[in-house]
Amino acid sequence: AVGSELPPEPGGSGGPGEGADKERELLLARLVPASRLKEAVGASLASLCLGPLGGAQRLGTLVDCLVLNYRLRQGPCRSRERGAEGPLRCCGCGRFLGEPVTVPCGHTYCRRCLRRELRARCRRCRDWLLPAGGTSTAAAPLRTSVVLNRLAEKWFPGECERARAGTRLEELLAQGRFREALGAVNQALRADSSDLMLRIYRAESYVGLQEYKTAIEDLNFVISKMPNWPEVYFQKGKVLQDSGFVGDALQLFLQCLALDEDFLPAKLEVEKILCDVLSPEKLGESLKESAWNSPHIRNKPFILGSEVTASYCNLELCPLQSLGGSDVLEPVSGGLNRAQSAHALNSTKDLAKEDGLKRVSSEPLLSGQGKGALLKRKLSFSEQDTIVCEDGRNKHKKQGESTKRDMTLAFGTVPGELIDVSDFECSLCMRLFFEPVTTPCGHTFCKGCLERCLDHAPQCPLCKESLKEYLASRKYSITELLEELIMKYLSDELFERKRIHAEETAEHSNLTKNVPMFVCTMAYPTVPCPLHVFEPRYRLMIRRSMETGTKQFGMCISDSQNGFADYGCMLQIRNVHFLPDGRSVVDTIGGKRFRVLRRGMKDGYCTADIEYLEDVKVADEEELKKLRELHNFVYNQACSWFQNLRNKFRTQILQHFGPMPDREENIQAMPNGPAWCWWLLAVLPVDPRYQLSVLSMMSLKDRLIKIQHILTYFSRDQSK
Repeated sequence: AVGSELPPEPGGSGGPGEGADKERELLLARLVPASRLKEAVGASLASLCLGPLGGAQRLGTLVDCLVLNYRLRQGPCRSRERGAEGPLRCCGCGRFLGEPVTVPCGHTYCRRCLRRELRARCRRCRDWLLPAGGTSTAAAPLRTSVVLNRLAEKWFPGECERARAGTRLEELLAQGRFREALGAVNQALRADSSDLMLRIYRAESYVGLQEYKTAIEDLNFVISKMPNWPEVYFQKGKVLQDSGFVGDALQLFLQCLALDEDFLPAKLEVEKILCDVLSPEKLGESLKESAWNSPHIRNKPFILGSEVTASYCNLELCPLQSLGGSDVLEPVSGGLNRAQSAHALNSTKDLAKEDGLKRVSSEPLLSGQGKGALLKRKLSFSEQDTIVCEDGRNKHKKQGESTKRDMTLAFGTVPGELIDVSDFECSLCMRLFFEPVTTPCGHTFCKGCLERCLDHAPQCPLCKESLKEYLASRKYSITELLEELIMKYLSDELFERKRIHAEETAEHSNLTKNVPMFVCTMAYPTVPCPLHVFEPRYRLMIRRSMETGTKQFGMCISDSQNGFADYGCMLQIRNVHFLPDGRSVVDTIGGKRFRVLRRGMKDGYCTADIEYLEDVKVADEEELKKLRELHNFVYNQACSWFQNLRNKFRTQILQHFGPMPDREENIQAMPNGPAWCWWLLAVLPVDPRYQLSVLSMMSLKDRLIKIQHILTYFSRDQSK
């Protein structure tokens, strides 16, 4: 039953049933909040009865539960290692920001963190780092942020040179030139033995040369100096995993995830290990060789789950110590074979408690010539340092000796003479960056400046690289690091820049002076007016209306002499739908009527000083009575005309303008008069100049008479 497959759901894809997958996820998800690890592992085994796991990705919930339990068993967690202190720090590793790359969410990482794909989500905001629809950062080139890289080169040239040296070492390792990389690392370490990143590279070189013991020594040294650095635990776990010590590797991967739950490579390795352990083949092997051979447990249905659970529940790790279990451990090939490695760790831990001895680590002494040979040796480097000898090997230092340089990188202070406001200027407006955004090509601009350029062409204003996908996403995230640097070092200049921006925004917010004008068609109060905006000038106008919060602009028809008509109607933006190429469909509805007092121009679109129009109220009772009679007569005439239209025309009108508004009891309640008048004027096929004359009227009586004349004319045509 454990290894059997469920039949596919009716109409499904033919794979494992979707219902079983959902049931399995619900079964495991309920266990995570309380960190019920025993039940989670038991449920994982029980879930096999619902069908095969279908891949390591199905075990994400179990991995989360393991990490949570692991973290709780270790007690209060240390604060995450901040790494290097200074203005330019990577969001991922916390070290110097060498070759900075700004990701779509606006946070900045060193190129190394992104190139190695150490995480799938941003450590700050948990947004996805991988490109949309992609599975690797290789799908999108990692472009260095030009402005931040220029600042790094100017402020900290020594650290930038170290970052470039690291890039060269990574290239050698990627090409498999391990001996050459080892020589370069040893030479660099002789110049600066305190650079922990060099020891990481040297450990990778040793692994490539299959000198695992020496690699472990370097990684132990790094752990002793930076015990809260997740990557070093992952690197050490990979060495042990390659050596066959899967149980010890699993603990290290969990320690890595306890420090950083989004460390992607460690999570993938844990899922692979658990998928291998919980595979039906391995479970069948274990059932035959261990659990079912015992008469005491033969009749217990899920005893294997209990055994494996017990071994997992006792996994504990002190991050400052190495993670071996006993003096000699048997390598485990392909998975946690019958959980022997975990049981060995538990028995050693209990023995150490009885003897009152401090836990030490035994790592495998493995070389390329004899990977199977094991040597008993204590390799705990948590309380001692090492120095580099002439042959590149580590040598223990005596207590009290100090290294050439302190482990904290000395780039925390920027000399005042190196801070120049010109380094923080937008290349488009030549002013201090305001809401700086970085494009995928690495260039940085003010958000408003970039949007205006993209209105004209979907390409970078400097390098002309296509930004069609960037424009389609419309995710112009602020480059937070650059904004933080401006706030820290140029606070006075930023205050002045904000003041100027506030004045410009206030100018755009005025709804009587310099009101933006959309010169296109007739608009009427209370009547919807959908717009297709594609011209760059009107893209800018709509965006400003949204940013200022007014969400209003004027609509007028064109005029051959003055540019646009003397009368128009304000439009209120209800919704904007942006298309991938930058165009937009704007849903608006008519508001107040206005008269143009003065015309102007602003950034390509027309503006005007205006005054609003309202109907003159009728106070005399007799005149008001006659006005109501006229209103009711014209309303009934309008309803009759609309009902006599052909079904085709009537349907088109209803789809575009909606139903005709109902008759209002108080015809003078609204400043623009009854809404049905404007709806009728919008649907009648009348010359815009004639409609404009009706729009400008401030007398309801005169407007009703005009509409009556139009309806009488069209009613004659209907009778014919």
